[in-house]
Amino acid sequence: MLNTLRRLGPPLLLLAPSLILVGVFVYGLIAANFSTSFRDDHTAATATGQEPAAFVWFTNYLDLLASEDFQHSLMNLVLYTVVFLAGTMVMGFLWAWMLEKPVKGEGLFRSVYLFPMAVSFVASGVVWRWLLNSNQDEQASGLNRLFQMVGLDALQNNWWNNVTFGIIAIAIPAIWQLSGYVMALFLAGFRGIPNELREAARMDGASEWKLYRHVLFPQLSPVALSALIIIGHMSLKAFDLIMSISKPANYQTKVPAVDMFVFKSSFDYANAAAVGSILLIIVALVIVPYLIRTNREEKR
Repeated sequence: MLNTLRRLGPPLLLLAPSLILVGVFVYGLIAANFSTSFRDDHTAATATGQEPAAFVWFTNYLDLLASEDFQHSLMNLVLYTVVFLAGTMVMGFLWAWMLEKPVKGEGLFRSVYLFPMAVSFVASGVVWRWLLNSNQDEQASGLNRLFQMVGLDALQNNWWNNVTFGIIAIAIPAIWQLSGYVMALFLAGFRGIPNELREAARMDGASEWKLYRHVLFPQLSPVALSALIIIGHMSLKAFDLIMSISKPANYQTKVPAVDMFVFKSSFDYANAAAVGSILLIIVALVIVPYLIRTNREEKR
C-alpha cells in the first residue's frame, strides 16, 4: 500500500487541480444542466427561487420535441449542417488539390484561402448581413445589387428571409470562412503521402488520374473523416454567425442554439437547459463513435 502511494502519489497530486477543475466546471455543470432540464422552471419566479420548481423529468423534452417551432429549428440545423459540410469539404478539397503540386505563389494563395478563418464569425456576420440583404430591384443592395449590375436579375432573392430555406443562405458565409481550414487539412494530407507511392504507381503505368483515384485519394480518407467530424460538430453548435446576420426572433433562421438563448433570456431555464442537453447528445452521437474508432486504431 505504501509503495503504491509513493508510486501514484506525485502524479495524482500533479493531476489533481486539473481533475478538480474539469470535474466541477465541465461534468458538474453538465449534471446541473440536466437537473435544471428535469424541473418545471419556466418563469422568473422559479428562476429566482420565489416559487418552488418541481421535478417533471422528461416532460420538457417531450414538449420541445412535439413543438412545431422546435421541429423547425431542428430542420434548420439539419439543412445548415448538410450545406455547410458539403460546401466546406468540396471547396477545401478542390483548393488543396490545386495547391497539391508546388506552384508559384503558393504561399500567397494559402494566405488568401486561410485569411477568412482569422476573422471572427461576429465581424464577418456584420459584413455578410449587408451582402445578403433581401431588398431587390430598385432598392437592391449587396449581392442582389451585384446580380442586377451584371444582368443576372433572376438570381436576386430574399436570402435569409426565406422561411423554408433561409438558413441555407447563412451557410454561405460559414463555407467561405472555414473552407480554408479544410484546405489546410487536405493539403497536409497530400504532403504527408510518401513520394515512393507516387513513383511506384507511375512505374506500373498508372496515368495521372488513376494515380490520384487509386493511390492518393484513398490515403486521404482519415483526413476527410477528421474534417467531417470537426466541421460537423462546429455546425451543430452554430450561434454567433446566425445572431450576427439575423435576429433571435426571426423564425426563418432559428436553430436550437438560438432557441436556447431565447429561452434563457425569458427566464425559461428549464427549456433552455433541455435544448442544451439535446445539443450535447447530438454532438456526442457524432464525436463519441469517432473517438472510439480512433482509440481502436491507435491500439493496433
